[in-house]
Amino acid sequence: MKHSRISNYFFLILVLFTCLEACKAKKIPPKPTPPAPDSAKVAKVVEAPKPPEPAPVPPPPPPAPPQINYSFNNIQFEFNSSVLKTESYPILDNAVLSMKADPSVKFTLSGYASAEGTEEHNMQLSIDRANAVKVYLINAGISADNLTAKGFGQANPVADNSTEEGRVLNRRVEVKKQ
Repeated sequence: MKHSRISNYFFLILVLFTCLEACKAKKIPPKPTPPAPDSAKVAKVVEAPKPPEPAPVPPPPPPAPPQINYSFNNIQFEFNSSVLKTESYPILDNAVLSMKADPSVKFTLSGYASAEGTEEHNMQLSIDRANAVKVYLINAGISADNLTAKGFGQANPVADNSTEEGRVLNRRVEVKKQ
């Protein structure tokens, strides 16, 4: 048993020396530097002619400003009243943004009524509705000089006045560019 231990130690030492030799970094001799060229032997280097630079490409023209749709419909009112329905506020706010984009544009506010009531009453109601939209736009910062309110009564219906759905659609103000 003692003999096998000694041989194991000897074997272990042999492996250790072998590994250490393998792990040593080998030195690589430095590359020899090329000799300096002799001035007599240096050939003249002829430079190739440079190609002409291409003409600069002009930048593309700026895109045309988007065409703004100045037609705003579906501004609705309560029955027999010039009070705006709450669904009309987002439409009017969008109209204000578009109108402020070009303050020189003028607009016509056309008020309408359904066929319920007398023609005189509907004419006055349509004028009041157009003026209600005008006041809303003026309060939002649109110049009063750019707005013309007109009432058309029950003329030019967009839906059938024989149904309630049609009459609701006919109680409206349309905003159009002049």
